[in-house]
Formats: sequence, C-alpha cells, structure tokens
Amino acid sequence: MSVVEKTRPAPPPAAVREPRVTDEHGRRVRGWELVLRYVLLLAVLTLTVGPFLWQLSTSLKGPTEGIFSSPPKFLPSRPTLHNYARVADTIPVWDYASNSLKVAGASVVTNCVGSALAGYALARLRYRGRRVATLVFILAMLVPVEGIIIAQFTTMRELGLNNTLIGVVLPGSIGAMNVLLMRNAFLNVPQEIEDAAFVDGANAWQRFLRIALPSVKGTLAVVAIFAFMGAWDDFLWPLLVLSDPSRFTLTIGLNYLHGTFANDERLVAAGTIIAVAPLIALFACLQRYFFRGVGEGAVKG
Repeated sequence: MSVVEKTRPAPPPAAVREPRVTDEHGRRVRGWELVLRYVLLLAVLTLTVGPFLWQLSTSLKGPTEGIFSSPPKFLPSRPTLHNYARVADTIPVWDYASNSLKVAGASVVTNCVGSALAGYALARLRYRGRRVATLVFILAMLVPVEGIIIAQFTTMRELGLNNTLIGVVLPGSIGAMNVLLMRNAFLNVPQEIEDAAFVDGANAWQRFLRIALPSVKGTLAVVAIFAFMGAWDDFLWPLLVLSDPSRFTLTIGLNYLHGTFANDERLVAAGTIIAVAPLIALFACLQRYFFRGVGEGAVKG
C-alpha cells in the first residue's frame, strides 16, 4: 500500500435520509396530508362500523342497564346473552333464518352459474346480436325494481308460485350487474390462452370449464357475496309474495318483532345481530377472493 493511500482521508459518512411517504403515483405525501387521510378514514370507519357496534352493545345489555343514558355508555357493565334467548322465545327466529338461508343459497347458485354462462357468452362467443344483448343487460340495470314489481307479482301468481320460496328466488335468480361483472372478468383473461386450447381441439365447453372459469374465481366470489347479501337482506319482495308465517324470511320476521316490542330496543338489537352475523361470516371467509375479484371484474377499456 502506498503512502498516498495511507494518508488519504476517509470519505464522510453519507447523510441519513428520512424515509419518504409516497402515494400510489410516487408523489411525496406531506405530513398534514397524511394526518388528514387518517382522520377521514377514521371518520368513515366510525360512520360504517359504529352503528353495528352500538347494536351489538345494546343487545348485550341487561334489562336494568340504561341504553340512552347521558353520557352514553358504550360497554355493558354486565354482558348477557339473555336477549338472544328472548328473541328465540318470542318468534321462530331459527325457522325464519332457515328460510332465508334457503333463499340466499339458491340465489348464490343460480347467480354464479347463470352469470358465468351469460358472461362468457357475451365475452367470448361470436354470434349475431352480441352487442345488443350486452346493451340489454346494461339497460336492465337502469330499470328500478319498484317499476316492475307489480308485473313480477302478477307473473308469479299466474305461475302458481305465490307464497312459495321459489317465487321469492326466481325474480333475482340472475342479476344484470353480476352478468356484466363476469363478462368483464372473462374479457381480462388473455385470448391467446383460449386460442391455444382451441388449436389443441378444445371445444367451447372445455375452454369455459378448464381455462376461463378457473381464472375468474375472484369475480365468482364477488357475485356470490352480492347475491347472498341481496337475497338475505331483501324485504319488499318476500313481504309481497309470502303470506304463510311458516315461510317468512328473517327480515319479515324481525319486522314483526319490532312491531310487537317497539319499546324494547335490546330485543330488536339482538334480532339485528342475528340477521347480520351470517353476512359478516360470509365476507370473512371470502374476503381474499373478493378483493382479487374486484380487479378481475373491473371495466375494461
């Protein structure tokens, strides 16, 4: 080693840079912008989750504990499940839940199967009038349910399906929104993959079942969640179709509970939690497929 190398001063240490916070476009986010974003997120979380947590707290409070005390008390001092037992003793809530589960399960199956078939036909098959058919599904979304509900009721009566669970399921068996979601998801599948399968001798059914459908599992999960939520939460149509109390769905049964015990908020809150719990459980099981499916079913330009 030479003398010059021995006497050369060591380079100064590099300055430690503070980590930069950037958004999805790579733009630097300032401190006050970051604080504002978190404040807005917290406000949205309070508005969306707050009512559910308040109902849950109310359902766990005993008869001697105040609900609308000042200042309001969020956590119950002595949590109890007695209100849930009272709901089951007051109305046949589990029979109503079973009817709702049958309707929601049938709606999920029909929407997933029908929307997948229709979406694939709109996206991949070549036939005359395909664009017109797509336009019809888009226009169907613009028609309010209240505008056709009388015609639906008359049709169900002529078919002899009034006061049956089949009559509740049939009008919502395939949703126009779900068909368009599946169509856009199939359009995002590379065409080259199906062309290669076609060269290898695969027909339309084989390409649909073995290539296209496994590629859009996320969108199928989105359709399943939307179909289940729509059928489980529906109130107006089952109220019109069903007249036998033994066939009532959960939403109609809880309405009778509220009308009978309008002053007992604890009982109503317990019934509300019973109705919401299956939706939370379904979304918790399918959430990873749901967020992936949002990207699969995005509108393709």
